[in-house]
Amino acid sequence: MSKRMKELKAQIDNTKKYPLAEAIELVKKTSTVKFDASVEIHANLGIDPKQSDQQIRTTVVLPHGNGKEKKIGAFVGPNDEKAAKDAGADFVYTEEEIQELKNTGKFDFDIAIATPEMMPKIAVVAKILGPRGLMPNPKTGTVGPNVKQMIEELKSGKVSYKNDNTSNIHLSIGKVSFSDEQLLDNVKAFLDSLRKVKPSSSKGTYIKSLFITSAMGPSIRLEAE
Repeated sequence: MSKRMKELKAQIDNTKKYPLAEAIELVKKTSTVKFDASVEIHANLGIDPKQSDQQIRTTVVLPHGNGKEKKIGAFVGPNDEKAAKDAGADFVYTEEEIQELKNTGKFDFDIAIATPEMMPKIAVVAKILGPRGLMPNPKTGTVGPNVKQMIEELKSGKVSYKNDNTSNIHLSIGKVSFSDEQLLDNVKAFLDSLRKVKPSSSKGTYIKSLFITSAMGPSIRLEAE
């Protein structure tokens, strides 16, 4: 552990579960890097990730976004091209562009949306998009008939999250430059969303532990419930 990190961790009481407002103040205080660091939340859940009915995969609209500009690729038919462009899609893919993507394997978007009729047509690029977690999926609100709504929601702060194979969820919920109130609102929106998707088959404590941290900063344990 570096000297810098030791000094930062010394400001945190590892035996304490901090109230959210106090934890946010500490996150900002202990972020000493020279860039605008992301603020992340990490939750360990009382779920069995091997059980399909206990998988967590959903979306949440962060009221203030997470500070990351995402480029959107829209896979749409000719009738939806204009709507996609007008709504702010950075790249629009019709059948011709899908074939080009298949041939080159090159793209420059961070998230993809698609209309239902395009899903069979983008199967040919599933091997390119799938490993990067970019295939549109109804569960994450990236497949639907309303192209304008999907794009506007993503541009306004809608993010997806899911559990990993150790029952943990990791999500960026803002930047150190955000106000305390903005970070507070975003964390509360995430927690409300997380509680709403608790699997009915999950027994015992649902949110077992909760931590907040800045990138390259010490983690701070939160009061989980």
